[in-house]
Amino acid sequence: MGTLSDSERDLLRWRSRRGLLENDLIITKFLDQYESSLTQDDARNLMTLFELDDNTLLQVLLGTEVLESPYDSLEIQRLVKLMQS
Repeated sequence: MGTLSDSERDLLRWRSRRGLLENDLIITKFLDQYESSLTQDDARNLMTLFELDDNTLLQVLLGTEVLESPYDSLEIQRLVKLMQS
């Protein structure tokens, strides 16, 4: 799959906005670095990850909680690792 269009990147950024500042900082840093190379599959997986509540997402991004089904796919884990780096 190809990289995201400008409108798809805008939608992903809008959808990534969270209630916790810590999540926003981690996700924004990730998007600033990687959004130009994200594929449509990556965007779909990020949208799935963003279904987590804010506290759970923060714990996953900090590495203090592991992903559970349906969020524990290899693709989502890869994106989480990029956000953690």
